[in-house]
Amino acid sequence: MTTLGRLLPLLTETPQSGERLARLLGVGRVSVNTLAHALRQEGYPLVVSRRGYALQAGTPAPWLVPELAGRPYRYLGSTTSTQNELRAWAADPHSPAPAGAVVLAEHQTAGRGRRGRVWEDRGAQADTAPDTARNLTFSLLLPPQPELNRLSLLPLAAGVALAQATQALAGVGGLKWPNDLLGPDGRKLAGILLEADLRGEEVTRAVLGIGLNVGSGPAGAAWLHEFAPGLRRDVVLLALLSSLNEWLAAPAEQILAAWREASVTLGQQVQVQTQAGTVTGQARDIGPDGALLVQTGSGELHRVTAGDVQLVGQLTAT
Repeated sequence: MTTLGRLLPLLTETPQSGERLARLLGVGRVSVNTLAHALRQEGYPLVVSRRGYALQAGTPAPWLVPELAGRPYRYLGSTTSTQNELRAWAADPHSPAPAGAVVLAEHQTAGRGRRGRVWEDRGAQADTAPDTARNLTFSLLLPPQPELNRLSLLPLAAGVALAQATQALAGVGGLKWPNDLLGPDGRKLAGILLEADLRGEEVTRAVLGIGLNVGSGPAGAAWLHEFAPGLRRDVVLLALLSSLNEWLAAPAEQILAAWREASVTLGQQVQVQTQAGTVTGQARDIGPDGALLVQTGSGELHRVTAGDVQLVGQLTAT
């Protein structure tokens, strides 16, 4: 392990002097300062002050969060994408990631959302934003899914998990079909991305990506600290993982019922951009497979399995 890699796990939320860290590493104090700034350049939320060197309170590093003990978990400063990182880990021929493994990164250089969109990673650029502006971006390796028809319900289950966790922590979070978590004023709070590998009718691998705005958000977005200032990211992460464990394993009927309850889409006038064109009407319900059922002005019921939804008019939770 490099000296840089040895410094990181020595850091805690309590500032430590450069002299102490230099002694532990067997280097000079100037080297400690150089290493610390290198860690910040890699994306880690390292705070340098007159009191010494520390990680921002709430940093979701495994050695700082005892509840993560036993879970396969990789904590990174910067990576292209946590989805890519976890896929590579799962494909490792020597030590593949097991189901339940998590990769979390402070910064993504090529984060993505649905349909190839870029997930804007604000607040994680090491030296250009305050550490309090940090968010949560992570990927979770799901257990094998023997039934292909279960796959379409997983983003809905993840949405329910996010909504319940953010409601409990900050009193906000409503679901927009198919995979967005919104704040009370309709601004995007989180996004969900499910990527699966198929072999015939069998799902061989499924990776779930979550991007949640905690301390900041891009223009027009919402973030949790607006509603619950000072909320720690490690607390949010643990709440999300616990909720995901519950809902990803829940029966289909329970997932659908909970999604309907948390929805800000159903009952609203919507415009859905699909590959076949635009469907405009009222979002009536979701089907057993999670498809959105939209009734047009002529009374025709359209079943939408994929598309981008725009809510028309004021949002009201249903």
